[in-house]
Amino acid sequence: MVFQIFSNCIGTFLFKDGKIAAEKLFSDDQIISYHDKVKEGKEIAPEKDMLSKNAGAEVLRGKIPPGPVLKQFSEAKYLKRMREASIIITKREIAESVRRDHLIIQASNNIEETDKVINNLAKRLREWYELYNPEFSKSIESHEKFAEIIQEKSRKELLEEIGLKEELSMGAAFSTEDLEPIMRLAAGITSFADLRSEQTAYVEKVMKDLLPNVNAVAGALIGAKLLARAGSLEKLSLFPASTVQLLGAEKALFRHIKTGARPPKFGLIINHPLVSRAKSSVRGKAARMVADKISIAAKIDFFKGEYHGDDLKKELEAKLR
Repeated sequence: MVFQIFSNCIGTFLFKDGKIAAEKLFSDDQIISYHDKVKEGKEIAPEKDMLSKNAGAEVLRGKIPPGPVLKQFSEAKYLKRMREASIIITKREIAESVRRDHLIIQASNNIEETDKVINNLAKRLREWYELYNPEFSKSIESHEKFAEIIQEKSRKELLEEIGLKEELSMGAAFSTEDLEPIMRLAAGITSFADLRSEQTAYVEKVMKDLLPNVNAVAGALIGAKLLARAGSLEKLSLFPASTVQLLGAEKALFRHIKTGARPPKFGLIINHPLVSRAKSSVRGKAARMVADKISIAAKIDFFKGEYHGDDLKKELEAKLR
């Protein structure tokens, strides 16, 4: 008489001559807690308990059970439980697949979306407010500062700041009722600007914690944008420097491949101070050097190497100097 003990994702089973003689089905919590151990062929408590009651039984741990044993699980109740267990395990694995670099990507993308919203709303605000005070609108470039100031000061005060009397303004006279929706729009823009500042601070903090080397070489926002384009830190670490150099210039690259237009020399890296300040004749070379150091930094961060961000930055600055 042959006794065998076998565990799978739904429970631990005792087989007697190829037929189930006893079983211990897992609860939902046990499916999660035992899954990895069963998968790796490690001992679990239900096996130990069943073995103590059936001394000498063979434990089929890490082995493929015989055909007659596997055939027992074709019954409807086992198939139903296996389906339920698969869903439970999949949900857990999805939850565990979320890493902190994914949070940086979401925050970085949200900053970009917030910038677009601010720009669109600010354009509407300026057009609207210029009916009331056109001269001041043209005197200030920053959208956020513009929205903030018009909420704090009257038209007369703003015109005095630019040396113009209120009577000489081309703007129409607005009632308090007409001004109210304009000011509410300005308040909304200020609120979005505050949100952007908060999320920028969050990205800077997490980048410093999770990708210290990339943060040192590229800066928090550029590093986060490169990470978002790559899709994950693992992918960014696997990219060669030439790919890092062109992240963000995909449309121009595909246009070059399709039509033979001039190939792009840089993507998001153009915003890096060492690239943007370089002479146009050597800007492509500067982008290549920056991309090379960022690629090295990403590999160090992904494989949890020591911090070399300052050294990489100094080497880069020395080369470009």
